[in-house]
Amino acid sequence: MKHSSKHSKETERLKKLVESFPKVTVTVVGDLVADEFVFGEISRVSREAPVLILKHRERSVVPGGGANAINNLADLGVNVLPVGIVGDDEPGRLLLKYFRHKRIPLSGILKDKGHTTVTKTRILAGMTHTSRQQVVRVDREPEAEPSPHLRRELVLAARQYTRASDALLISDYGYGAATPVILRAIRERTSGNLPVVLDSRFRMLQYSGVTAATPNEPEVEDALGVRIGNDWPRVCAAGRALMARMKLQSLVITRGRDGMVAFPGKQKPTDIPIFGSDQVADVTGAGDTVIATFTAALAAGASTEEAAHLANYAGGIVVMKRGTATVSREELLQSLENSAPVTRAH
Repeated sequence: MKHSSKHSKETERLKKLVESFPKVTVTVVGDLVADEFVFGEISRVSREAPVLILKHRERSVVPGGGANAINNLADLGVNVLPVGIVGDDEPGRLLLKYFRHKRIPLSGILKDKGHTTVTKTRILAGMTHTSRQQVVRVDREPEAEPSPHLRRELVLAARQYTRASDALLISDYGYGAATPVILRAIRERTSGNLPVVLDSRFRMLQYSGVTAATPNEPEVEDALGVRIGNDWPRVCAAGRALMARMKLQSLVITRGRDGMVAFPGKQKPTDIPIFGSDQVADVTGAGDTVIATFTAALAAGASTEEAAHLANYAGGIVVMKRGTATVSREELLQSLENSAPVTRAH
């Protein structure tokens, strides 16, 4: 396959951005989640009830939610400064241990006795050497929102970090450590030109003063009360409406198998097809990989379109991996080596 010189220039530019990630610092304010995977081998059907009995084989706990965005930034080589809350419990301790192992600073993560670390346990069943089927997911969540005292501590930690940062990522899964009120408080004392990138599951429109957002299509549909379907003019209209309402400078809408659409300010949207194959192994946490890469790229000085291309490569790599996974800087550079960025014409 021959690449035109324009392509090789574009690829070179993307590689330069990725190579500069270690010079970049990003603060993440987010809901820290422990993603637990318990794998059991199917042994028989229970006599007590029509259910499978699984023999416990292995268990792993990895960073999920905002903690997954943090983990992805670390693996991209970015200096990441996390701000969040964990409980004084095993999942919380495992998350801290995981971060410590990657030399991620922990001073912005508050440990609180009264808090339960959000834990999402997925029970997977299968025979040895066969594919694993998720049977059920059990979520453990805190009873209450973080106390005013904890919220104040979060804000102070974030303010201190953002002074030394090139971007701020807000990862709001609805558990109270990343909220519109907290972002407003952080920004009261920080310089106004720090890019803020938002991932908010349920309340995107309540945020103000955000630079960019990376919602998926269902989140956009919910926020605006519209149906997009597989309709290009509708995607464009929804994107423009969202940018106007949130006063965003840039927006990326992720569309699963259809890739993503980037809205760079006033220019016309770019349709980017999914990178890699359609053999999607697992979409768990793919949105965290996308926003981490997008934020790292913006912090490194990328345009919206360049940042979206890099996020698309990363998203395509991560859905090929099982469970909650990350993409390394090397993997990203490797994909850039192997294939030039593509866009769909309309």
